[in-house]
Amino acid sequence: MEAEREIAGEVERDQEEAYWKEGVLYQLYPPSFKDSDGDGWGDIGGMLEKVDYLAELGVSAVWIGPVCDSPMEDNGYDIRDYYKIHEAYGTMEQMEELIAKLHERGIKLIMDLVINHTSDEHEWFEQSRLSKDNPYRDYYIWRPAGEDGGPPNNWRSFSEELAWEFDERTGEYYLHIFDKKQPDLNWESEAMRRDIYRMITFWLDKGVDGFRLDAINMISKDPAFPNAPEDARHPRGQQFYKNGPRIHELLRELHDETFGRYPGTLTLGEAPTVTMEEVVRYTAPERKEMDMVLQMELIRLGKDFGDPWKIDPDWTPAMLKESIVRWHKEVFGRGSYALYLNTHDHPRMVGTLFGQRLDRQKGNSKGLNEAAAKAIGTFLHTLPGTPLVYQGEELGMPNANYRSPNDYRDKATVAAYKRLTGKGESHDDVLASLHARSRDGARSPMHWTRGEQAGFTTGTPWIPLNPEGREANAEDEQNDPLSVFNHYRRLIELRKQSPVPTRGDLIMVPLEDEWMFAYIRETEDERWLVLVNFSEQARECNINAEWAYLAKTEELLLGSWVGERSDLLDDRPFRLTEKGCRLHLLPYQSAVYRLPTQS
Repeated sequence: MEAEREIAGEVERDQEEAYWKEGVLYQLYPPSFKDSDGDGWGDIGGMLEKVDYLAELGVSAVWIGPVCDSPMEDNGYDIRDYYKIHEAYGTMEQMEELIAKLHERGIKLIMDLVINHTSDEHEWFEQSRLSKDNPYRDYYIWRPAGEDGGPPNNWRSFSEELAWEFDERTGEYYLHIFDKKQPDLNWESEAMRRDIYRMITFWLDKGVDGFRLDAINMISKDPAFPNAPEDARHPRGQQFYKNGPRIHELLRELHDETFGRYPGTLTLGEAPTVTMEEVVRYTAPERKEMDMVLQMELIRLGKDFGDPWKIDPDWTPAMLKESIVRWHKEVFGRGSYALYLNTHDHPRMVGTLFGQRLDRQKGNSKGLNEAAAKAIGTFLHTLPGTPLVYQGEELGMPNANYRSPNDYRDKATVAAYKRLTGKGESHDDVLASLHARSRDGARSPMHWTRGEQAGFTTGTPWIPLNPEGREANAEDEQNDPLSVFNHYRRLIELRKQSPVPTRGDLIMVPLEDEWMFAYIRETEDERWLVLVNFSEQARECNINAEWAYLAKTEELLLGSWVGERSDLLDDRPFRLTEKGCRLHLLPYQSAVYRLPTQS
């Protein structure tokens, strides 16, 4: 009987999992989504107000950032109590109502699950630091001083400090890969793991449909805690705390004890610095570790890893194409991944497209922003992998270009301004760097209306509104058939109607111009051609004779270009020539065509 239930559960899971392969996920950043009580801080009440908005957009699941009780040293990624809703967000009853209302509209709810570390105010850690023989001591990673009397090793945290904090009460150090107020949990402790599994089951019993697993490939550390080579890339020591020796064993146990007992539960892992083979090991269905990982390469293109506040001078669009092709070739069909081009941890693409500093002082800024947003959306929704849309992306909200360093809230951003200006860099140059690189650029409040505070709150927002782009708001765009919102809605519909985005092969059409993209997605029964110009200038190039048949393409499924609001002629992008054909695309033009199937 037990075996029959297991088989039935596997079948049910196979049927349920289609929603995350064929649908679209939506990331909701709680502080900035919608405030319902006028305190300037987004909350669950605000989410409840906008459930119908999410249903109209057509998303299959909503991932909400952490809303558990927290001292908010890291915007909720420092959890103090896993079983309690942070008071600024509302109540557990509201959370249960949100789950129910989303389910009524066929939308799943995905929670952020932070289990690599907790807050130093968590009860477990407060007990752990009382004495070396406390029952909770083993819940965290404590080590005596090294041979030189200093920290146990030379690892550095993501905040660029030593990853060890000395605690005077017991005379030992605890490990914190992130901030010193976020001590790492010890996944070698079976008692700690059992408490984590009980907590996850608590949320699954409430109807949560899945989890985004924060920093999940960091839960297994090298037990020897060796020193990192001095020439290792920042942060030093990451090769010893990412993809560690027991990571796959721990993930399988985590699945078996929690997610695997609730058919249809989605697990989406944040796993930076992974090889393609590691992605497959993490997400191959038969291994039962995670369903998907976040494909983090695209969002980082253009970033200078030697200096996170600079743009990589050597970046080219060829790197973007190479990443897409490599993930498709080495992972697609063997494992699964979610693609995203906007998130709460990176600047918005509109205004900083893959590291470009776009000039909006001339010409039709609004038209360019709209066209760029639609091009980004077309690209995201037609690539292999599951699309993840970040709040406001579907409106074409531009990156927040704050006029003063006082408008920023992110600790790293504020510290960078002080450090860079202290080194002699000009105020204007540093502000330009912050605009291009600060994650606060994506954390400005959602624009719901053209009215006061953009309809986000009746009070003072916790972070200033974006000083630009007020025309990108939900109320206007829902009523405008040519808006970015309705472009995204049609993209989501196309994905649900056709197997091409979910299962189709990928064939890149070679082009001479690096800013122009042309690729074919095809299954046995259907073929699409996708064209995207990622430049704010019109561009054209020749295409080899073997691709000349593309000029006969006639069925346009979806298209956008800067001139569409001026009723400019939808110029056919291809021109036949004696040697093949020529492709011409308007600024930020994008198009999806249905091709005849090959005989």
